[in-house]
Amino acid sequence: MSTTTQARRNTRPQDSSVLHTYETLIVGAGFAGLGSAIRLRQAGIRDIVILERGNAVGGTWRDNQYPGAACDIPSNLYSYSFAQNPDWSRAYSGSREILSYVEGLVRQYELAPLIRFGQDVIELSFDKASRRWLAKTAVGQTYGARTVVMAQGPLSNASFPDMPGIGSYEGHKIHSARWDHGYDFAGKRVAVIGTGASAIQIIPELVKQAGFVKVFQRTPGWVLPRPDYGTPNWMRALFRRAPAAQSALRQALYTAHESMATGLIWRTPASRLLEQVASLHLHSQVPDAWMRRQLTPDYRIGCKRVLVSNDYYPALRQPNAKLITWPIATLSPRGIRTVEGVEHQADCIVFATGFDVSKTGTPFPIHGLGGRLLSEDWRHGAQAYRSVSVAGYPNLFFTFGPNSGPGHNSALVYMESQIDYIVQGVRLVIEQDLKWLDVHEGAQQRYNAAIQRRLAGTNWNSGCKSWYLTEDGFNSSMYPGFATQYRLQMRRLPRGDYSLVR
Repeated sequence: MSTTTQARRNTRPQDSSVLHTYETLIVGAGFAGLGSAIRLRQAGIRDIVILERGNAVGGTWRDNQYPGAACDIPSNLYSYSFAQNPDWSRAYSGSREILSYVEGLVRQYELAPLIRFGQDVIELSFDKASRRWLAKTAVGQTYGARTVVMAQGPLSNASFPDMPGIGSYEGHKIHSARWDHGYDFAGKRVAVIGTGASAIQIIPELVKQAGFVKVFQRTPGWVLPRPDYGTPNWMRALFRRAPAAQSALRQALYTAHESMATGLIWRTPASRLLEQVASLHLHSQVPDAWMRRQLTPDYRIGCKRVLVSNDYYPALRQPNAKLITWPIATLSPRGIRTVEGVEHQADCIVFATGFDVSKTGTPFPIHGLGGRLLSEDWRHGAQAYRSVSVAGYPNLFFTFGPNSGPGHNSALVYMESQIDYIVQGVRLVIEQDLKWLDVHEGAQQRYNAAIQRRLAGTNWNSGCKSWYLTEDGFNSSMYPGFATQYRLQMRRLPRGDYSLVR
């Protein structure tokens, strides 16, 4: 620790209720939290603590260990550019291998001493007098910090959906993000609710194990083929000897995914081309015309999350699988009753219903200047400046904040640019000994007005319902442009758009 840092810590107001005080506190030990810690350390900031509510690192990839769990972005792109892995076993790695990569980051960059496990943050408040944030945890401890990085991730909370009759069901319930690895599916009647990104990975594996699987579909999705392959030994050896070769592959993958933005984000001739690819994929794997009709979306590609799978359609055609498209009326003690009055009995119901994505609130109360509450400020839809800073909440930075979601490229590309932007902000606070760094309200409003104008012409806002939108249609999730555009705007923190209070 530097002498200057130590002196600052010694002159801070003391509070007996605060367990420790740090320069930077990071909430979450997943990809974003660990990446933030690595880049902060590389920038010379070492007085860091990471609060993790679980008992292990990994975040989403620690929690999502359901059968068939994998990433739908190539592994060489779904990783940090500053920490590439030459030993990916496949083009699209499974969740266990991705989790091993995350665990490897902890070892490689010696992050273990920074992490406090079992520290579930339940409240975050800015104390103007001491110019620090106070983070209260569920176990009754309080941590103080000059700067805070919110890295808990948008896909970190999951619960069973509020469905009619769910409390009456007497069979076994499993949520995709809280998988029960001890349950034996052999010979069981299994119902799967949902046909999104998790479901299409789970269903093929359940069809292999269970006696019978019924898939309850509300809305079909566009499904593209997955160009997956095992990584040959010569390629791994090449990447170990010549990292530049792996960087070149990463750049090629990045460019290929960037090109898909023209068809997925906006309605263009490329959209029609992608729809034709998806339709050919469906026709090649599902010969039955009626089933194809049931599996064909009635909205433009990109409006909902595009799915990637080679084995989902074949699984639905197996003799022990059946697609149900009648809407669910209620759950019953013995299974699921659909609106036409049929009861589908099930020994187990798998809820592949996604995450509790907060588009209008926060995972816990966050109090800023003047006692303002972020969930109140966001009650009509979350907004931030460049997805990272929120006016009235100084020295607080978000990873994967509002309007930073990708629809076509790797989340890690966006996340890495956010982290480097955050490092600039944290360094500014510490090196200039600022009381706080707070984005101007006007700058935030102008930025979000421009974002919403651009979103109006995208496929996401074209009329279908998705988890990207609030109930009244406000899109606080997605970034309306190329990843390259997003990265360019994050290269420099514009001091003129912030208040620097000394």
